[in-house]
Amino acid sequence: MSLFAGVGGGAADAASGGGTGRALLELTPHKMAVCHLVQVFAPPAQAGGDVVPPFPFESLAHHNRLGLFLFTLTRSCEDFLEPPLEEFLRQLKAVDDLANGWFCEQLTSSLSALISPDDLFNFFDKLQGVLTASEGASAEDVFLDPNSQLGVFLRCCILAFNSMTFEGVCHLLADLVMYCNSTDASYDLAEDEDFNSEMGNLMDADIGSQVGIFDKFHQGYASERHMGESSSALIRAPMSTNDFDDANIFKADGNPTCLRSRWQLEAYLNQQADILEKDPGSVPLNSFNATMTQLQTLAPELHRVQFLQYLNALCHDDYVASLDNLHRYFDYSAGMQGLFGRSVAQVQDIVVGKYESALLCLGNLHCYFGHPKKALEAFAEAVRVSQMNNDDSCLAYVLGAISNLLSKIGISNTVGIITSPYSLGTNIGLGTPLSIQQQLLVLLKRSLKRADALKLPSLLSFDHLLLAKFDLKHVQRPLVSFGPNASTKLRTCPADVIKNLRLGSRVLTDFGADVLSTSNDNGSFSTSWLRNLSATSDSWRRSSMNTKKLHINDFDNFHYHAQPSPVPAPILQLAGSACLLRATAWEHYGSAPMVRMNALVYATCFADAASSSELSLAYVKLIQQLAVFKGYSAAFCALKLAEKKFPSSTSLHIQLLGMQILHERALHRGHLKVAQQICDEFGVLSSSVSGVDIELKTEFSVRRARTLLAAKQFSQAAAVANSLFSTCYKYNMQVENASILLLLAEIHKKSDNAILGLPYALASQSFCKSFNLDLLEASATLTLAELWLALGSSHAKKALSLVYQSLPMILGHGGLELRARAHIVLAKCHLADPKFSVLEDPEAVLDPLNQATEDLQALEYHEMAAEAYYLKAMAYNHLGKLDEREEAAARFKDHVTALENPQNEEDSLAY
Repeated sequence: MSLFAGVGGGAADAASGGGTGRALLELTPHKMAVCHLVQVFAPPAQAGGDVVPPFPFESLAHHNRLGLFLFTLTRSCEDFLEPPLEEFLRQLKAVDDLANGWFCEQLTSSLSALISPDDLFNFFDKLQGVLTASEGASAEDVFLDPNSQLGVFLRCCILAFNSMTFEGVCHLLADLVMYCNSTDASYDLAEDEDFNSEMGNLMDADIGSQVGIFDKFHQGYASERHMGESSSALIRAPMSTNDFDDANIFKADGNPTCLRSRWQLEAYLNQQADILEKDPGSVPLNSFNATMTQLQTLAPELHRVQFLQYLNALCHDDYVASLDNLHRYFDYSAGMQGLFGRSVAQVQDIVVGKYESALLCLGNLHCYFGHPKKALEAFAEAVRVSQMNNDDSCLAYVLGAISNLLSKIGISNTVGIITSPYSLGTNIGLGTPLSIQQQLLVLLKRSLKRADALKLPSLLSFDHLLLAKFDLKHVQRPLVSFGPNASTKLRTCPADVIKNLRLGSRVLTDFGADVLSTSNDNGSFSTSWLRNLSATSDSWRRSSMNTKKLHINDFDNFHYHAQPSPVPAPILQLAGSACLLRATAWEHYGSAPMVRMNALVYATCFADAASSSELSLAYVKLIQQLAVFKGYSAAFCALKLAEKKFPSSTSLHIQLLGMQILHERALHRGHLKVAQQICDEFGVLSSSVSGVDIELKTEFSVRRARTLLAAKQFSQAAAVANSLFSTCYKYNMQVENASILLLLAEIHKKSDNAILGLPYALASQSFCKSFNLDLLEASATLTLAELWLALGSSHAKKALSLVYQSLPMILGHGGLELRARAHIVLAKCHLADPKFSVLEDPEAVLDPLNQATEDLQALEYHEMAAEAYYLKAMAYNHLGKLDEREEAAARFKDHVTALENPQNEEDSLAY
């Protein structure tokens, strides 16, 4: 049985690919200590097939824990100074708890016994027995696989020792004596504060250990250092990841000890990209560019500096600078450092991939700045060039980008931009042009098929999420809409949505444990593992790390015995996006508990890997649930906390949420001037480009119509709603049209035109059934009941049956306002029924009204509360309870007065 069999293929390649005439790694006392522990972990082959772990391991778990420690040691990023024996023993003690320090004592005694060159020869001769099965060994015998990660490490060390001259062996022996003497009692270790001030910068110099595993640009940037290779390309770099204000940070005489390898600088650049994604507002534009310019001057071959400047300009909405930096990046680098792994020959690598990758990034830039037609033109050209160069990977990504663009930005016609509208549908044998939604579906399925064939798990997960979003908002009409095989089903399928969401999150479960041995692993996870391991028992290091809490790696929130998770952040981001999209799906379907659960899961489990935009969106969903179910006071308290974490100046989601809640409260209080002012702010935030910010423009029009409705300007409100319906129909936003139709029914109901409102309510109900909008359908049914009731008391029975039909969904998942409204309509149906007697069943009227007034108190909804108290006064009048009637009438008067004569309207803008 082989230990760690098949692991470490990358290291095996390193061992076999040399040809340079020198050893693959420099043998040091620290590597000898690791070799000794490997020998303890996997002693020379034992006959008998005994699977019990050898002495001193108490269990298989204890044995495996040492193996994980050794595996991590061989994969970690190398620093310029290897850890001294004392630091190495600190790390080992975290593994050695069960053996009562046996590992540490045995290691120090074994290393101290090596006092002559012959001892070193015997030491490495014994190591060969770990890799070689003894004569007569059976298949059940335990030995270390020579091709495993630890096996390759031992082979490299043995090869390095055999290649040494006698002088080199003597130098190694002298270094070993100094290495062992460093743990002597006479060794003067500095105090905590002195050590932090004098040596902290040197020991914490490995930027690669602090960087998270957001592998932004790992495609095409394979590590140039193999295990044990010395650092030849050194450069000076800033110690702090965010310290952009020190203009002299790269001066040769400023930080004489701050030398970095190219690998570490690339890790530093990756970390800056992570910061730009997570919190772009914390990165100043000019000082960041100045730092990157200095770094580019010192290391012109690091072209990713230009890409970071492009990202920085993008985050600060500087179109000219971002376009210029993007062009310069691809002019200087993309030919040699493409964005995608390719199967083409290396001689073509300079040509293939440069142009189409640049077009893909250019399309994403135009998409970000709201230029949908220019983005589509760039994507279409990228498709053409990718097909011409047989660049399947880039083509798959371009198709995914086009699908994402079409799903986010409203475009009514793509003729002359993507291609002929007939080309995507030629396989049906008809000359029927496809709609935008059908083109989107075809592109999604093509991209999904290509990602699956090319084994691109991230793109495959992304396409599944896009397909789930498409299924959520669109009815998939068949391309052949007539004949015996034509489908009559015109409804969305929630099962398909959930299926694609699960497939989209499978990128997390499909992430194998052996991914650490892939060529894209840069060792940052293993380095972080060791750092965290030593920090648990190292007081001076823990105090040093506390001062840099903002700069530690992203592994710390995922613990396995205080150890990081090996899952890269891009994988976590995709899995988190699936969770966030699942919350949105349940929000459409009307299940409030599922919305809260998925939003909480995202904010708890994926916060460390999430961008500030997506994390703020999860907070928005939770605060919206508070506003709907707990009232505005609780929502504003949570909003204040969210604004501290996500300043409204940098988070559009938080800013919009605050405006939404303020607008709702202003309408409920009757502060129409404040509501109109907030509504105008919605209009300012949206782009003037047609089809861009379509959701924000829809929000603005809906709130404008509701404000006009509250001001009893019915004709103007109906005109705004009708115009919005036409716009949404143009861009096939059918889910939004369901709400707009319900708003039109509400406008006609309040304008005493119940007959005109009935078709809108019925149409909204039909839309809701087609898209499985259960809670909105219950609200439409309730509006339909109100419209029937407005036609006269003869329709009270029909209205009552509609109310009972909607009550289970409303009481189970509806918020305060919807529940209060349902209770009021229920009481109105009873009171309007000529066959109903309040004297015989007063609880049927008073109980729902009492519940309605209690719910409306948290919302400060004067108009609806006045109606509830009016009905209560009528019920008490029928019962002959005069005192209760007068009390209800007084409360009715208070709410009417507050509605008609609003006071302190400026307070509605504060919270």
